[in-house]
Amino acid sequence: MNLRQVFASVLMFGVAGLLLFMYLQAWIEEQHTESGERLQQQIINQDFTLPPPGTPRRAALSRSAPPGLSKHEMAILDSRNWKDKADPFSVVAASLVSQLSDQQKMRKSPLSQFRGVYLPPAWHPLNKTLVKGDRWKDVDSTQEKRRSFLHDFCKKYNSGKQLRTHLVHLVSRIYVEDRHKVLYCEVPKAGCSNWKRVLMVLNGLAASAHNISHDDVHYGKHLKKLDSYDLKGIYTRLNTYTKTIFVRDPMERLVSAFRDKFEHPNSYYHPVFGKAIIKKYRHNAREEALKTGSGVKFKEFIQYLLDSHRPVGMDIHWEQVSKLCYPCLINYDFIGKFETLEEDANYFLQLVGAPAELKFPKFKDRHSSDERTSAEVVRQYLKELSKEERQLTYDFYYLDYLMFNYTSPIV
Repeated sequence: MNLRQVFASVLMFGVAGLLLFMYLQAWIEEQHTESGERLQQQIINQDFTLPPPGTPRRAALSRSAPPGLSKHEMAILDSRNWKDKADPFSVVAASLVSQLSDQQKMRKSPLSQFRGVYLPPAWHPLNKTLVKGDRWKDVDSTQEKRRSFLHDFCKKYNSGKQLRTHLVHLVSRIYVEDRHKVLYCEVPKAGCSNWKRVLMVLNGLAASAHNISHDDVHYGKHLKKLDSYDLKGIYTRLNTYTKTIFVRDPMERLVSAFRDKFEHPNSYYHPVFGKAIIKKYRHNAREEALKTGSGVKFKEFIQYLLDSHRPVGMDIHWEQVSKLCYPCLINYDFIGKFETLEEDANYFLQLVGAPAELKFPKFKDRHSSDERTSAEVVRQYLKELSKEERQLTYDFYYLDYLMFNYTSPIV
């Protein structure tokens, strides 16, 4: 056998070994995927019907809790916070744990860190003991109407329906401020930068919101998120802290996000989103545009948004609020709106006992010389779209419009 034959034989064995390795790897991944899909399907198929009113707590738990639930998990389920109702989320999560094999429990799956997540099932009144004077009477009345509207909507929308949300995502956008017991769900383009500044001041990380830079707010990692705590920490905070969410008219929020990310220099959104959008939706695109991703047009951005096969994934700046903060699964105590941001925010600070000198900042975080994205500005951008595109964009945010009682735009 000459050298050439030896080399050919070694090469053939190498190729065969590589193919065998790739086959085994694919087989292992397939097994893991099937296992994960089975777990997800168990979540989807759970029946979340609560026991009839008046059912004794222990009877309700014994009927709802799955086999294999530990004493510790039963004790948590039996907490006074549940007020005679079995919690469907805890039952599902505990059931999944009991059904996992020892080998699966050791595996670091996305669900493993959220075994037995206990979300508060009850809608309770706001604690207004720290509010002084009558100046907040009108704001409070508006707040109660918003809470009642969302509660009734979720009750109707979720009636008889099954949970179709991965538990791991539910609290991932919620920021924690422990001193004043505040949970804030971040909705980008609805005052979130200034809200993070306020949380940093409340937490003693800064003396004034006006001295905190944009980079410190968004990249400093000074604030903790709820999903960074263990299960006991998550459960305790969801049930005892004041939970707030601030929202904005969906179209205004969408246009504001587009203007911020695509009409100004941006070292992330242009190369990551801009290049992909221009490549797919712009005919005869110039080489410079394909290279930099700059100059995305609003119509191209909407084509990307509505495309079921987007060339690049979604982003929190234009994701639906219903998928960021899950308002029908986490019962928020306070619902603020960008349209009444200052008065809502300052009333909320009163509710949680913030220092009297702390007021919500009025300044615009970035591009301060630009006109704010108003209803009139939105109308100008919507003119670039066809009637069908305008309708589809509204349909995309339909649930957000309904949840927060926003007036649907004329398309």
